[in-house]
Amino acid sequence: MMDQAQALRRLVARSNSSASSGGDPATRQHRTRVITVTSGKGGVGKSNFTLNFAMMLQEAGYRTLIFDADIGMANIDVLIGSPASVNLYHVLSGMKRLEDIVQIGPKGIHYVPGGSGFQDLLNMPEESLESFLSELENWAERYDVILFDTGAGLSKETIRFVMAADETFVITTPEPTAIADAYALIKVVYGMFPDTNFRLVVNRISDWAEGQQTAERVTSVARRFLQLEIPVLGYMFDDPHVMQAVKKQTPFSLLYPNIRVTEQVRQLARAYMSNGAQPKNDGGMKNFISKWLKRWT
Repeated sequence: MMDQAQALRRLVARSNSSASSGGDPATRQHRTRVITVTSGKGGVGKSNFTLNFAMMLQEAGYRTLIFDADIGMANIDVLIGSPASVNLYHVLSGMKRLEDIVQIGPKGIHYVPGGSGFQDLLNMPEESLESFLSELENWAERYDVILFDTGAGLSKETIRFVMAADETFVITTPEPTAIADAYALIKVVYGMFPDTNFRLVVNRISDWAEGQQTAERVTSVARRFLQLEIPVLGYMFDDPHVMQAVKKQTPFSLLYPNIRVTEQVRQLARAYMSNGAQPKNDGGMKNFISKWLKRWT
C-alpha cells in the first residue's frame, strides 16, 4: 500500500508539472470539458439525460464521449440497445487498448462501457498506471466534451468523480425525496471540496411552475445555508415517450425526434455550450486525472 501511495504521488507531481507547463500552443487552444453527471438518488433519469444530452452535443457539432462510471449498475450500453462485451476492466488488465473498447453510439457519440474499472486503477503497478493515464490523456484530446455518468447517491466513487470534474450536473425531480437527496449530495461535496462547480437539472416536471419551484427549493437552501449559488441548467418535462424508448432500448431523442422533451434537451445542450457556460476551473482531462489521483495521496 505504501509503494502504491508513493507511486500515485509521483504521478500527481508529473501530471501537475505537465498541466502547468502549458505545452504546445495548438494544444492549449483546445481544452476538453469534463463533466460529471450525478444525482442524490436513483430513478430520476440521470443516465437517460446523460445519453440524450451527449447526443444533442454531438448533433450540434461537439465531439462527445461518455464514460459509464456507475460502478456495478452501468447501463448506458443497455439504453442504447447494444450491450458491450468489453469495458474498462479489459484495458486495465492488459487484454485491450482503450481504443479497442470505445464504442460508437447514435449520432456518432463515443462511449466507454461501464464496470468497476476505475477502482482497479489503485491496484495497478506504477508503470502500467502511467501508461494507461498517458493513453487516456491522449485519447481525451479528440473530444470537446467528456461526460462521466456516475452512480446515484453519496458513494466514495461518485464523490471522486464529482470533485475531479470541471463541472457537475445534479439531476433531480420534483419528488420531495429526490430534492432532499440532491441537496444532501451538494452539501456534503461542497463541504469537502468548495471549489466544485454545480449545475442543476430538474427532470420530469409537469409544468414550468413546478420546475421553477423545484429548482428554487434546492438553490434557495444552498444560498441560505452554504452561501452557494447554483445555476439552473434547465428543465425537462415528464413524457411517457421516454419510458417507451427505454423499453425499446433506443434513446428517446432518436426514437421520438419531434417531441417536446427532445427539443428541451437539444436546447439545453446548445445553450450550455454557446452561452458562456465555461466553468471557472475548466482544466481538461489532465486536470481531472491529477485531481482524481490526489484523492488517494
